[in-house]
Amino acid sequence: MDWDRSQVTYSSQIVGQQINDGAIDNKVVQSKFRQFLREFREDGVEETFLYRERLLNNYETRNYFITIDYDDLNTFDPELSEKFRENPSIYLPLFENAAQEVVAMTKFPKPSKDEMHTIQVQIINVARQPVPIRQLQADHISKLVRVPGIITSSTKPRCKATRITLRCTNCKATITRGAARGFGSIQIPRSCENASDEKNDKPCPVDPFEVVADKCKFLDIQKLKLQESPEDIPTGEMPRHIWLFAERNLVNMVKPGARVNIIGIYKIFDTKLNSRRNDRYASSVRKPYIEVIGIEEINMTQKLGKFTAEEEEAIRDLSRSPNIHNIIQSSISPAIWGNQDIKLAIACLLFGGSRKSLPGNMKLRGDINVLLLGDPSVAKSQFLKFVDQVAPIAVYTSGKGSSAAGLTASVIKEPGTGEFHLAAGAMVLADGGVVCIDEFDKMRETDRVAIHEAMEQQTISIAKAGITTILNSRSSVLAAANPIFGRYDELRTTSENIDFETTILSRFDLIFIIRDIKDVSRDTRLAHHIMGLHINVNGRGKKNNDEEESGNDGNEISPDLLSKYVAYARHKIHPRLTRKAADMLKNHYVSFRRETKIQAEESGQISAIPLTVRQLESLIRIAESLAKMQLSEEANEDHVKEAVRLFKVSTLKAAKEGGMATTDSLSGSGEFLEAVQKAERNIKRRLPIGSKTNVSKLIQEMSRRQLTEGVVNKALNIMHARGEIEFRQRRRQVYRRK
Repeated sequence: MDWDRSQVTYSSQIVGQQINDGAIDNKVVQSKFRQFLREFREDGVEETFLYRERLLNNYETRNYFITIDYDDLNTFDPELSEKFRENPSIYLPLFENAAQEVVAMTKFPKPSKDEMHTIQVQIINVARQPVPIRQLQADHISKLVRVPGIITSSTKPRCKATRITLRCTNCKATITRGAARGFGSIQIPRSCENASDEKNDKPCPVDPFEVVADKCKFLDIQKLKLQESPEDIPTGEMPRHIWLFAERNLVNMVKPGARVNIIGIYKIFDTKLNSRRNDRYASSVRKPYIEVIGIEEINMTQKLGKFTAEEEEAIRDLSRSPNIHNIIQSSISPAIWGNQDIKLAIACLLFGGSRKSLPGNMKLRGDINVLLLGDPSVAKSQFLKFVDQVAPIAVYTSGKGSSAAGLTASVIKEPGTGEFHLAAGAMVLADGGVVCIDEFDKMRETDRVAIHEAMEQQTISIAKAGITTILNSRSSVLAAANPIFGRYDELRTTSENIDFETTILSRFDLIFIIRDIKDVSRDTRLAHHIMGLHINVNGRGKKNNDEEESGNDGNEISPDLLSKYVAYARHKIHPRLTRKAADMLKNHYVSFRRETKIQAEESGQISAIPLTVRQLESLIRIAESLAKMQLSEEANEDHVKEAVRLFKVSTLKAAKEGGMATTDSLSGSGEFLEAVQKAERNIKRRLPIGSKTNVSKLIQEMSRRQLTEGVVNKALNIMHARGEIEFRQRRRQVYRRK
């Protein structure tokens, strides 16, 4: 969109306004601003002139701006601050002129205004109720507003002329013209003032002016898009956004994905609604935007970690309960029966571990990633929906409808100007929170690869269309997926049931395989629980017996209190492992690796779920999250024991499953390994490099050579692990790579 069209775009004066007794005396107002900058003292420090010293230091270091706390201006002169809020377009230039005068008074000899650099006044901490984007109305035009939101895209910085020098190509006469603030443009006259002068050899033509770039004044500008925060969007509504105009030192101050409070002037500019020039309706409609005069970047952890003394005391009392882990565990999706270990894992994900910064600008993530892999109808999606509601910051998405650009970030070409700008994706918008990805197995492989960096390094690197930058995505990932055949096949190994690469599985701290096991007593209790939910849909009614059977002790806390408890723990508590706990964890990790190695040697099969150093870090994060639940600054041996138990029933159990339930009685023996090697040789003869075939057809052909289905499947898995083949079409087709 071309913002610099040659037409009037905005004016803050009322047409026909007369100077009366209520007119603004610029000299008086400017002197008040000058007095504020020179004389305002910091509370309790009589000798310190806060803004005078800050202004002089900034100017000497070539930082030509001054940040003003609106509360200080209100304390100094309430009437002046109120007038500034009502007419910021008039008062802001006077404020900047006053800042120039304060600096000039310290110089000798005193420089003129043209010799000095302009000083930008930035306003922060406007103690007013924030105005959401949805509530911005015509009454707010030309007034100071404070709008919260999240930056979703930003353009490249550009230069805008604030004052241009024009020279007539005929008579060489020069004139200067100034530009309006914001998206305003400069009116260039179409005729020269000396057009009828007799001294000219020939009359000046129409449109005779050319721009003398060397004598023009420019400043940096940038266009940003502010969108409503995901948690503030009403259900069923599309998120709304508004364009921001930032200039000078506010350029490149924030990146896409940053949560901010924007302090600025609500303005309007002219835009074409359609191609018809003579449309009277279009000529009267203006599009709103905000001219930014201050940006407050919000740390969501700090924002959500602010509590009253009563709330903090209630949270501290709750943390002293001896069974706090069970209380929090029971409060995770209380409507879902059983699955106690999964609930505890989700609680660990909500609390998270401690983020650490190492020398050399290296950082270790503290967020925990959890994968729920299981049969249909085991409440995987319900867990994701609960976390989406309880987590302080959460973004819910489905794998089938998500692309790599939608999850990470994309570069969008602007229709009008052809420029490219960044648009943040789900993992950037959920910075500091949780990303819930349902139907994770339905995602394309190329899209899953795109989130590798975001899950481990917690950054997203962009190098597209000349834009090279790094965005933060410090978020946990809670993913739900189905096995490759829809349901988990117990006759197949874990690697045959899971269609994920080792690289993505190693990034999950906890992996749960959930099965729909047919058991009479278990099915009876589950049916009794579901009937109770449907009967007592509008109230809990009497306590059912299945609460004790499912492990719930009836001491659940409300989702609102749980959300506050999580926010308080994430902000205030940063536990570290004790020395004894670290030694215990080291021994457990070594034993896990040894057991996995022995199992691989006995079965001749590589585990689909790896046990690497990342899993050791996972154990540390889980232990720290368990300590956070107790608001403890130390993760001790008890926390490590519980973390190890949780790891055993999830990732380690999934890594050891399969292989023993195969129909081949020779599994793990020398004869079986010889059969697998024979199958490999036959597969390589049957399948040349670069060719493909159906797996079922290949198994039938191998069966004619006395090779069972289990032997062929194991041979295919081993070849797949070595990278010799790859599975396609959800393991129905095999392709020979090398």
